[in-house]
Amino acid sequence: MPLAVCATPIGNLEDVTLRVLAELAATDVVLCEDTRHTRGLLQRHGIEARLVSYHEHNEAQRTAELLPRLEAGERVALVSDAGMPGVSDPGARIVRAALDAGVPVTVLPGPSAVETALVASGLASEQYRFLGFLPRGEKALAALWEELAAWPWPAVAFESPQRLPATLRSLAAASPARAVAVCRELTKRFEEIARGTAVELAERFAEPPKGEIALVLGPGQGRAADEGEALAAVGELVAAGVPRRQAAEIVSRLTGLARNALYSGSL
Repeated sequence: MPLAVCATPIGNLEDVTLRVLAELAATDVVLCEDTRHTRGLLQRHGIEARLVSYHEHNEAQRTAELLPRLEAGERVALVSDAGMPGVSDPGARIVRAALDAGVPVTVLPGPSAVETALVASGLASEQYRFLGFLPRGEKALAALWEELAAWPWPAVAFESPQRLPATLRSLAAASPARAVAVCRELTKRFEEIARGTAVELAERFAEPPKGEIALVLGPGQGRAADEGEALAAVGELVAAGVPRRQAAEIVSRLTGLARNALYSGSL
């Protein structure tokens, strides 16, 4: 039997597919991030199943335990607390192990916090970038905003409510007019979609809100300039007597390319 990777609701327990319910009812064991959370979903839909915890702290151990059972033909389903396992949640390790061992893997699609937030933000486009959980620390955030300055499409990230105010202040300092949407408690009773500029939302969320957060950033300044041409421009400025760091800063402002990349690339 294949390993069944099952998407589960991101909030509203009605947002689960019939295929996922059928699989969870028929499986020998359900691997879940939090057994209490998954038990609530199963009870809501009248399903009884054997639950085994599978989270970031025991992922390696559980994979070693479950792989022989998968190879022996047991029916195993994998879920996370919300959305698709393996995407910013545990699951990728056992999927890789199963495939390496010749065990088939089937994915049962379903709700996605990323795409739900993107569409709800009003910033959706033909492309987008998923950032996962945002980095911690001012320097790491500043580097990310610099990298995204020339990204011409929306970007979606997850953030904790406790860190959201600092993240928005950092974004507002780097790109005050950038369009942003804070998507809070998606599909739940108190769902909120707050839209505005980075500055406006930094003011609105000066204190940590409650609930889970998906953050959508609108497009950057435009399509990135050709890196080769930008590096050549840095070289020309340096040849004219401009200090290399200052030359990289000037070209970065004009093209939207990362200053550090221009500096190191022109050495």
